[in-house]
Amino acid sequence: MAQQLLMPKATAIWLVDNTALSFDQIAQFCKLHPLEVKAIADGEAAQGIKGLDPISTGQLSRDEIARAEANPNHKLKLSEPKVRVPESKRRGPRYTPVSKRQDRPNAILWLVRNHPELKDAQISRLVGTTKSTIEQIRERTHWNAANLTPMDPVTLGLCSQIDLDMEVEKASKGRPLPTAAELGATLQSAQETERLTPSFEREEEPEIDADAVFAKLKSLKSTTNDEDEDDRF
Repeated sequence: MAQQLLMPKATAIWLVDNTALSFDQIAQFCKLHPLEVKAIADGEAAQGIKGLDPISTGQLSRDEIARAEANPNHKLKLSEPKVRVPESKRRGPRYTPVSKRQDRPNAILWLVRNHPELKDAQISRLVGTTKSTIEQIRERTHWNAANLTPMDPVTLGLCSQIDLDMEVEKASKGRPLPTAAELGATLQSAQETERLTPSFEREEEPEIDADAVFAKLKSLKSTTNDEDEDDRF
């Protein structure tokens, strides 16, 4: 089985918060898009996921991180695992204990909203449900739709984070990379900013009529002379 990074998003969160690695280096190591890593750094993506230290899990060494921090062109490499995890051969829907079956609709609603790329068969494997139930929850026709609350199936104990990440990775294969608009970028293009017009208009100054000004001055002067002559008498 090919060596794979466990919980790539959780690992990316830890690397963003605890290292000086570039977005490209983290994206390459965690098999994510650089814009998605940027969204994680800005707090716009992967909210509610706790960071996973790849050093404590033996997937990355401190020396490897230091080399990558010193050289932006260095690509991180996974450490050789001490224990080989066998590939799961389980098929069919997952068995869910009776005590947790009431939480399945909430988990299904969470998966439908947060991972729309998952197919019904994948959701069925993760939480042990039927396709008809998934369709009812997606279309809001479930008998208890008004009282459902999205809840992480990993938190509920219905599946493991590893299984969830594997299903999401399978569903994401072949999909186009997310654009800046999909990840929440709101910067305007240069063409849009160049078309902006000022919100005020400058008032045009009236033209000065020289003849009218001189005529007014002449009338004022004649009025002053008449007043002087009246004062003499």
